[in-house]
Amino acid sequence: MRERLHGNQIIDSREDFAQWAIERANAILTDQGSELATAVRNRNDAEIGETAQALGQAIVDALLEAFDGLASDE
Repeated sequence: MRERLHGNQIIDSREDFAQWAIERANAILTDQGSELATAVRNRNDAEIGETAQALGQAIVDALLEAFDGLASDE
């Protein structure tokens, strides 16, 4: 398995993939998670909806990125 994922990081093993997943999850939570927490703290329902959707989309994008990397190997 030799894949290129986010940031052109090369994935050669299960451990490399696990490290990539941890780094992506951390980046998603840092960006979208903090925005969602701020919206909740401000009790802004519209902003909560928007930021929750952005968080969900970031997760979907990361999963599709991983899938595309695996599918390109076939």
